Amino acid sequence: MISLPYTDIWTIDPLQDDRWSELIAQHPNASVFHTRGWLRALQTTYGYEPVAFTTSPPSQELKNAILFCAVRSWLTGSRLVSLPFSDHCEPLVENVEHFRRLSFFVESLRTEERWKYVEIRSANSLLDFGGSFGRATTYYLHRLDLRPSLDELYKGFHKDCIQRKIERAERETLTYEAGRSESLIQQLYSLLRLIRSRCHVPPQPFEWFRNLIACIGDDACIRVASKAGRPVAGILTLSHGKKMVYKYGGSDTHFNSLGGMPMLFWQAIKEAKEAGAEELDLGRSDIDNPGLIVFKGRWSAERTTLTTWRAPLVVSSLRLERLKVRCAKEVFARVPDSVLTMAGRILYRHIG
Repeated sequence: MISLPYTDIWTIDPLQDDRWSELIAQHPNASVFHTRGWLRALQTTYGYEPVAFTTSPPSQELKNAILFCAVRSWLTGSRLVSLPFSDHCEPLVENVEHFRRLSFFVESLRTEERWKYVEIRSANSLLDFGGSFGRATTYYLHRLDLRPSLDELYKGFHKDCIQRKIERAERETLTYEAGRSESLIQQLYSLLRLIRSRCHVPPQPFEWFRNLIACIGDDACIRVASKAGRPVAGILTLSHGKKMVYKYGGSDTHFNSLGGMPMLFWQAIKEAKEAGAEELDLGRSDIDNPGLIVFKGRWSAERTTLTTWRAPLVVSSLRLERLKVRCAKEVFARVPDSVLTMAGRILYRHIG
């Protein structure tokens, strides 16, 4: 633990500081992306170093923090990201003044340590991102309120595209399996590879999913729907407190008409409510992905804006990054799936 008395900011290791678990257990903006399990999975798979900054001295209760991972890459540059492969990671602050002090410190640290940039992914419109922070990317975040009864929730689903698909899955007698077994990890990964191949994007390495299950434990769940023994749809959800997060999902498009994905989401909703959850976070959507936006909207999920903030914001760098992504997709569209899988094992640690 490093004290920085000239700013009254302290640096802590969330994997070692005993106060971290207490903070995320009681802070209303904490999510599964703040948990030690998620951080350990990132560290084990990609070597990212978690670090948090706080105004709370070491001898006192931890009352606030901004969490980052240090991403060190010779390919994409070294930077502080809050948080790699996380849809969002809210600053855990009590008020705007604490956030202002912490964000100012992080900007100063970036200059001293010569980080390429600092990145924060937040859906909190009340935070004042001043200084050199600017809006790098905007997404939509979809969250479903689980406090109404199951009947009320079901009535809110789109009748043709959700309700009837769930009923179709019941008629087709799709089998349902949930858990954290090696077999389920492999089934989910096979489905994820299918959808990534269709999108010309490398899948994340298999070890990432295995490490997620190992590090997060009972708060992670894989759900798979099968037809005649063949997996047709799968999702991975993560839970923390009274919130469940849908993180990954894939399907075999040849069987989409059977309603496997809607059935799995409905099962997740029922099990989340049974466990006392009050919210299902359906994750973020690119604003130029109307298909995904419409699908999540058909569950009557509330849509809000999610912003990626960067300091400093260099517009030319953002344009270059987007150009590289477009060029990479054109290349990946021409290579076999085995090459895509290998590329995922090599590249994702540099992306973050």
